[in-house]
Amino acid sequence: MKIGVPTEVKNNESRVGLTPDSVKTLVEKGHEVKIQSNAGAAIGYSDSLYRKSGAIILQNAEEVFYAADLIIKVKEPVQDELKFLREDLTLFTYLHLAGNLSQAKKLLETGVTGIAYETVTASDGSLPLLAPMSAIAGQLSMVVGSYHLLKPNNGRGTLISKIDPRIVTVIGAGVAGKEAIAKAVLNNAVVKIIDLDQSVLDDLKKIYGNENIEYILSTPDSIQDAISVSDLVIGSVYEVGKEAPKVIKKSMLHNMVEGSVMVDISIDQGGCFETSKPTNHDEPTFIYDGILHYCVTNMPGAVPLTASNALNKATLPFIHEIAEKGVIKALNENKCLFNGLNIQDGKVLHPGVKESLDI
Repeated sequence: MKIGVPTEVKNNESRVGLTPDSVKTLVEKGHEVKIQSNAGAAIGYSDSLYRKSGAIILQNAEEVFYAADLIIKVKEPVQDELKFLREDLTLFTYLHLAGNLSQAKKLLETGVTGIAYETVTASDGSLPLLAPMSAIAGQLSMVVGSYHLLKPNNGRGTLISKIDPRIVTVIGAGVAGKEAIAKAVLNNAVVKIIDLDQSVLDDLKKIYGNENIEYILSTPDSIQDAISVSDLVIGSVYEVGKEAPKVIKKSMLHNMVEGSVMVDISIDQGGCFETSKPTNHDEPTFIYDGILHYCVTNMPGAVPLTASNALNKATLPFIHEIAEKGVIKALNENKCLFNGLNIQDGKVLHPGVKESLDI
């Protein structure tokens, strides 16, 4: 199969769809891999390394897209890339269509087959291609949240540590939420964990016990009570393929402490705070009603080498299956991969995405 990897062009996005090691395994199986020049240069993967792995280096994105049957990316195509998409092309990447209706409509117009990392499942229903980036985003949420609590960054001026214990609330205890919780505990925060599933809370209680941790069943009132006393609020709510529910309403911010920080990990899916709006690494925050919001849509892009390697470990088996069998056969024979099929022939096929977009 002819496989193409263009350079990512989103703001401060240096991750790459295939690493040189991944390319080597595909070339050894007889596949042709085209890499855009400097696609991995920012993280130390030079064109020379890719050539040694068997890749063919092309100079621009247009060449890569037109030379490929399968495009491997990290983030959804931006406006300038849409013109390269076509009906006989398959795109394997994060799409996050539920949070962006206009983007979804534009992709549908191209007729491209879009398989989204974030809705590919494992046999147990978990999300193996979303998990590594969720884990990174969860850990980063504490890093960026703590950084923006500093007074020079317009934060409240508090340090999350045992010196002066501060309150961190984590809403949603999935993969990202659990990583945020672990880091908050490690930083000696007083942690409030909020989730809809009592069994999830019970399992976490077995791990962390009761000291400086509160396990809270999610309701509007319980969320309001928790965020009103928190220095840092981390939202990590995810429903497969769907737009994230708005668990913190605009009116709830009035009772929060000025200078506290909200980190919306769910922003790729539209955000789980009503006041959220997408930001980037150049301008990561904004203030609404005295509360600093961090809503960067590609948080793992801050650690692109770690993120690229972790993502490749997860995606490579699926890429091999598509390349070996062809797209149609691979989708038909692997239900877990089929669950990643979001769009094809101008139609939305994933039920969760379809429900959220209402098209």
